[in-house]
Amino acid sequence: MTQGLNTSKYEGLLDFTITDEMQEMLEMAHEICRNEIVPRRAHMDEHEEFPHEIFKKFSEAGLFGVMFEEKYGGLGLSPFLTVLAIEVISEYCLGVATSVGAIKLGALPIEHGGTEEQKQKYIPPLARGEKIAAFALTEPNAGSDVPNLSTIAVKKGDRYILNGTKQWITNAGVADIYTVFALTDKNKGPRGISCFIVEKGMKGLSFGKLENKMGIRCSHTRQVILEDVEVPEENLVGLKPNVGFIHAFKTLVSSRPFIATMATGLATGAYKEAVKYARQRVQFGKNIITFQAVQHMLADMATKIEAARLLAYRAAKYSIAGHPEAARYSAMAKLFASETAVEVCNNALQLHGGYGFTKDYPIEKMYRDAKILTIYEGTSQIQKNEIGAYVIKDASQLK
Repeated sequence: MTQGLNTSKYEGLLDFTITDEMQEMLEMAHEICRNEIVPRRAHMDEHEEFPHEIFKKFSEAGLFGVMFEEKYGGLGLSPFLTVLAIEVISEYCLGVATSVGAIKLGALPIEHGGTEEQKQKYIPPLARGEKIAAFALTEPNAGSDVPNLSTIAVKKGDRYILNGTKQWITNAGVADIYTVFALTDKNKGPRGISCFIVEKGMKGLSFGKLENKMGIRCSHTRQVILEDVEVPEENLVGLKPNVGFIHAFKTLVSSRPFIATMATGLATGAYKEAVKYARQRVQFGKNIITFQAVQHMLADMATKIEAARLLAYRAAKYSIAGHPEAARYSAMAKLFASETAVEVCNNALQLHGGYGFTKDYPIEKMYRDAKILTIYEGTSQIQKNEIGAYVIKDASQLK
């Protein structure tokens, strides 16, 4: 796949070594999650309760700062630590991790394409945990078909007037900052899309009902409704119209490794629950972990999780470095890790037997949560389409 690529520039890229400082942050994240998420996750899931209190703890610990550069209020640690921290949170609750990840997702268009003034204005409050962001691309009739957007932005003096509806927006309603994609030139198709920074409280901005979801229920999902919303010209990302599709593409390439590590985190949590249950459950006078059939199930889980993790880490490293194969590996990682998470959670629940089908054990929630990983940020089928395009490209170069 990398034939003809000058790899010297990327030498050492697949070194996944974690420094002592990074390890300390991850151990702190584990501790906060054990103390704050585990006692609350069932209640938050049942009542669709947004994790405001947990966010406060994350903010106090500086965990939001992990996601951003030091010059924008972040901790200035390795960008790789961001995906590792998201992986940790996902092990305990994918809903919380989704809400945290959506903050970075909402910030990515600004990080990729924003002016220095826009970055200095909007990123530091996110890094400090003072504000929440959301990414508003998907629409009722434009999910996987991004070029089919219908939200319109019309220039009027020094402002843009936005009209349209965004669908399935994570953090909608609770977020303070929205990166919204809209058509500024309908005749250009995808090349006529622009990205805007819309702030909560702007006249004409409202939100739909809280979606009653199967899983990740503590992560709030709503429509974002724009009715003659006046957005100042300085809120056009990068101050350049018609380059929003590029911002969206770069954002998704950057964010898909996050979804992959969310998947490995959730799968790890389910695997640990399965091992714990297998060690405790006694049948036919023995702990079921001594049964070969159970050992084989656990062996498959452990192997596939590790394979997914290595692929996710590779995609993350490629994305961070701007590697030319980042998009390919992001699609592969997202596809394989998300499908692995669904399989692992399914088998972990199966291993629990009837008890796994009840809310007395966390595996029931993990099972419901897992499915979204194969849907958001591009379905598994879309990932296969993208990988398939690379397959065709590779085939054309074969002699």
